[in-house]
Amino acid sequence: MAGGSDKSPPSELERNPAPGMAAGFAFEIRRLRTSFPGPAGPIAIVDDVSLSVRPGEILAVVGESGSGKSMTFLSALGLVPRPGRVESGAVLIGERDLIGLAPDQLRACRGSVVSMIFQDPLSGLNPVFSVGEQIVEVIRAHRRISRSDATAQAIELLERMQIPDARRRFGHFPHQFSGGMCQRVLIAMAIALGPKVLIADEPTTALDVTVQAQVLDLIDSLRRETGMAVVLITHDLGIVARHADRVAVMYAGRIVEQGDVGTVFHHPQHPYTVSLLRSIPRLDAPADTDLVPITGQPPAPGSIGAGCSFAPRCYLAQGRRECLDMRPVLQAASDAMHLSACHFSRTIGALETNA
Repeated sequence: MAGGSDKSPPSELERNPAPGMAAGFAFEIRRLRTSFPGPAGPIAIVDDVSLSVRPGEILAVVGESGSGKSMTFLSALGLVPRPGRVESGAVLIGERDLIGLAPDQLRACRGSVVSMIFQDPLSGLNPVFSVGEQIVEVIRAHRRISRSDATAQAIELLERMQIPDARRRFGHFPHQFSGGMCQRVLIAMAIALGPKVLIADEPTTALDVTVQAQVLDLIDSLRRETGMAVVLITHDLGIVARHADRVAVMYAGRIVEQGDVGTVFHHPQHPYTVSLLRSIPRLDAPADTDLVPITGQPPAPGSIGAGCSFAPRCYLAQGRRECLDMRPVLQAASDAMHLSACHFSRTIGALETNA
């Protein structure tokens, strides 16, 4: 990423925000594009993605594996693995664009302004250092503070994460903790510096259902206490329904639907969202309700044609020329903050009835 000062003249992206943007967001991604080299040129893995989350809000980002969920936020934090690169876009926290920061400035922002926790709690911790020392290292890397004061803060964080006998467990190593306890340690490290934004990438994937609920309730309580904005990357729509305020649905590197959870779940305006909801069991559905799987596979990177990326799997496309020839843009559907990238989003209810 190129270096730059913290303040610069407003970019075209800042002067002309993407659809659904508004003032007061803690974290914004605007028209982000990340690509990797391919045989015929760069292949977009993240393609014109715009997202936003307010202080104290949980935004869920959902989609199948390979849809670009994790890569979007790795891109936002300057963590794209080589030979990938961020081609364009803006990532704003307040007035600061992370894309324009020098590497040392970006490193300083990670942890202190925005933090990210990852899927596998054991791989996120160094096995040769105690969990307490790893939290202390995070604190002292960003603050001029004595080791004893950092140790006291680390123990307080472990207590806050509801780890029993935190003072004694401070000196234990990751292999002495369960998966759920390791995830709590990672959350403690992530919030140690009081970030404005927490990005949680599938934080409960390796955990059993009871521990999943405990970890998610902990994240939920933290954002309520601190006003921290949370981005929850997941494939579990049940988690979204319980914990998130708004949801963005990704497919093939793009946002295809976005809005508040109640609106998107009860009045979906994109066939992919409809298909996702049809494919999972619901407690309020009749016992004899059949689940409808989504046919086919997501497109391979670089294989998407000129039309809608979901068209080959879509129950509404059925050879419609506009679906095959024109890529739909993300635009207002039922209201200004409910967005859909479907040519038929405004009439999808009627189309579903006739499908």
